[in-house]
Amino acid sequence: MPTGSDLPRLMRRHPAPPVRMVHLGPGAFFRSFVAPMTEEAGGWGIMAVALASGRAREELGPQGGVYTAVELGPEGPVDRLVEVVAGVLVAAEEPGAVLAAMADPGVRVVTLTVTEKGYRPDPGDMDSPRSAAGWIVAALARRRATGVAPFTVLSCDNLAGNGHVIRDAVLGLARARDAGLADWIAAEGAFPCSMVDRITPAMTEADRAALAERTGVRDAGAVQHEPFAQWVIEDRFVGGARPAWETAGAQMVGDVAPFEAMKLRCLNGAHSALAYLGWLAGHGTVAEAAGDPVFAGYLRRLWAAEVGPSLTPPAGVSVPEYCDALLERFRNPAIRHQLRQIATDGSQKLPPRLLAPIRKRLAAGRPVPCLSLAVAGWMAHLSTDLLQDPMADRLRAVAGDPEAILRVAEVFDPALAGTPAFRTTILDAVDTLTRDGARAAVARLAQEA
Repeated sequence: MPTGSDLPRLMRRHPAPPVRMVHLGPGAFFRSFVAPMTEEAGGWGIMAVALASGRAREELGPQGGVYTAVELGPEGPVDRLVEVVAGVLVAAEEPGAVLAAMADPGVRVVTLTVTEKGYRPDPGDMDSPRSAAGWIVAALARRRATGVAPFTVLSCDNLAGNGHVIRDAVLGLARARDAGLADWIAAEGAFPCSMVDRITPAMTEADRAALAERTGVRDAGAVQHEPFAQWVIEDRFVGGARPAWETAGAQMVGDVAPFEAMKLRCLNGAHSALAYLGWLAGHGTVAEAAGDPVFAGYLRRLWAAEVGPSLTPPAGVSVPEYCDALLERFRNPAIRHQLRQIATDGSQKLPPRLLAPIRKRLAAGRPVPCLSLAVAGWMAHLSTDLLQDPMADRLRAVAGDPEAILRVAEVFDPALAGTPAFRTTILDAVDTLTRDGARAAVARLAQEA
């Protein structure tokens, strides 16, 4: 059988549905989550738009937008062909085509996965769009000028209040350009919040080779993901126009915040704790760390004693049952979710994942040893070669000095950092981690549970 580049390339078998949705940021999470669920909903084709990199176009373009999504279950992989992507554009190279797509009256929803750091407008947006907010404003301005209703902007990124975040960015940029445009967007547009949950490990060359062996074709755009998926969406869309995502398992709700807080603190907070402490203890993946009895005991205490009590869960949802299911997901041996991947962009992730529950527990006069040790692990991470962060230069300058790190206001709210109880618990955790090492420090907390 031919191998590697000798194999025929994967090709489209069926035409994509009519384009009714544009997505900004067609990376692995979009392909593993947003696109498959939109395909299941039926009838909504997607035009994928990369803001700067041509990688997605190189991977998907020659394949007609089609690719394989590999579900990694304990019993083995399940391959699914996804054909909902009608095309791929690169905004930096094809600005006219991107604006035309976003201004098309048939497009009713613009989704985006541009990561936490992608929500800041670019200084050059006033001249020509560069950021996600810049493209959205430019497209909405064109729609207003031609008498077309605005599209709904739906963030699918993993950050608190994501709809509010992109709305603020868009309205701020629009107001700097034209107050009337900003007023029109505020009155007529919609920016619902959503909560997304699916683990999507990076595809390795070995994974691609195994897929090629199974299918007999070469797929440059393939992605992989766990079986579990949860999408909670605030049901507020311009004119009610949206895919029937509920038929694909999405939960359409009036308020996403309780689901979001539970996921950010329980799942993402635990991921961050494992990323820093697990790696320091010698583990490489989430499954390895969660399979270590010491770290499993630490997670149980983290959830039961510190994170769970900081939450007001959605009606009918049991936090202990949710966390039990999380531990099983973490232990899935087919998911090789690299801790170094989770550790990136920590300055953006710490406030909602770890610092928010710390603030709430300290305000109630309750101790937070597990959360504090995770923060100490992030501080130790700043001194390693693995640091990848939008604030990397700033953080490297204070690495090794916990007092200086606590003065980085972009991470630590001064009102929290100046609280004696907070400073004491964090500095004590740093001392413990330095003295005992990660695994011993984690083991002590697990034994005390």
